[in-house]
Amino acid sequence: MTDNQETQDAAAEDTTPSGSATLPLRQPCERLSCHKSSVCSRSYFVVVMVFFHVYIINVIALLFYVHYNSGQEDANRSRDAPSSGHQRPESRRPPSKDELQRDISLPRIEGIRVGHVQKVSLVSGRLHEMRTLSLKPLLFEIPGFLSEDECRVVMQLAQLKGLMESQLMVQDGQEELARELNLSPEEIFNLLDINQDGQLQLHEVYVSLWTERHNGIWLTPENLREIYAGLKADKDGNGLLSLEEFRLLSNDAFQRFLLQRGVKRSQLVRNSRHTWLYQGKGAHQVLQDIKERVIRLTRLPPTLVDLSEPLQVVRYEEGGHYHAHHDSGPVYPETACTHTRLAANASTPFETSCRYITVLFYLNSVDGGGETAFPVADNRTYDEVSLIHNDVDLLDTRRNCDKSNLRVKPTKGTAVFWYNYLSDGRGWVGEQDEYALHGGCMVTHGTKWVANKWINIDPDYQRQTRYQQLVLQQPEEEEDDDEDLTMNTGIQSPSIHQDL
Repeated sequence: MTDNQETQDAAAEDTTPSGSATLPLRQPCERLSCHKSSVCSRSYFVVVMVFFHVYIINVIALLFYVHYNSGQEDANRSRDAPSSGHQRPESRRPPSKDELQRDISLPRIEGIRVGHVQKVSLVSGRLHEMRTLSLKPLLFEIPGFLSEDECRVVMQLAQLKGLMESQLMVQDGQEELARELNLSPEEIFNLLDINQDGQLQLHEVYVSLWTERHNGIWLTPENLREIYAGLKADKDGNGLLSLEEFRLLSNDAFQRFLLQRGVKRSQLVRNSRHTWLYQGKGAHQVLQDIKERVIRLTRLPPTLVDLSEPLQVVRYEEGGHYHAHHDSGPVYPETACTHTRLAANASTPFETSCRYITVLFYLNSVDGGGETAFPVADNRTYDEVSLIHNDVDLLDTRRNCDKSNLRVKPTKGTAVFWYNYLSDGRGWVGEQDEYALHGGCMVTHGTKWVANKWINIDPDYQRQTRYQQLVLQQPEEEEDDDEDLTMNTGIQSPSIHQDL
């Protein structure tokens, strides 16, 4: 076979029947591998490019934001800069006069958690344990704050001074107050009508009367039904008061009916006797020691404690009680603090005791009852209406003390203290802590002796500062006269020691 023939034969073998040439066949595994590799490479490239573009877009947007934001701030600073060339620091709002002149920041002890125990140094050579009882209100207990001898001395000094009735009957004048506020019967009716259905239910009137209970008389739902019947207020007998029926009642109608019928001691808001003990220069050494210990406990400036109320000593006989209340009132524009009102020349129609801290001392151990109850301690929410539900009044410490969230058993020498106000977040007094609602359970057996030390601070910083300046600038002779008067009367001014 010649070379030409071999070449032709080879070409014939490599052609199809149609005569077209074919490429040599690859193994199946080789083709599959090439296909997968191509697909993976393209997918990876697409993902990388997407992320790259997103990153570039974010960087560009960030640069634009920084550029324009910085330019606006620079413009503001240059516009607000004083002529001297000094730039003032940027602020979201101009500081108020109150903020600029504050030179006192009130320390506030942290409760951490309920049951937390921390050591406090109250006397030299000894550490006391202070246990957190609740966080709402911020409440602490210090066993052994007073010695047995100190408790005995305080009780003897109070008896020597003489104790007076803590609860006095309410005086007339509610109508005059209503006229001063310019409230019509319709406006008062609408204020009392909680659900705004045009009718006053029994519980609506009952809740509204709670705000007046500090005036003297404690009303139960049964008392209120009796008053309704005695005054013939509910003309149609449906248990509701319409606006027409309400108009027939004067503001003092409830009080006058009770005074005519007579009031038992058990119906008073507070059933006890009390006196005031001066703690300043010249007072008994035990009383001065207690004051110094309170300063170390609360960590407040001594001036604030010195200018606060004297020590109040209270005795509850068997059957004695104090229904749930707040030691301090809420802060409203039309309300002034009792201790600073005269110094501030306030013309507000209302005044209230502004007691930042309450320190309560148990001077003896009570045989039965007499606990200090905190009905809503550590509740999730506070709702005044929910305090009275289904004729169960949590404020009534004679009947429902066992339903309070927290009760502190009186033990001789133990002290408890709590904050009646929240912090304003800037080192001063804020809003009233509504969870500080508390009362004295009825003494079922024996006698109960306690002492109260209140620290008076006005939530208005300027008023408090002015008050301190005026008092501290008094001549020494005048102060000596005031101290003698205080030791004889138990109070420093006719209004500062209002007994809530």
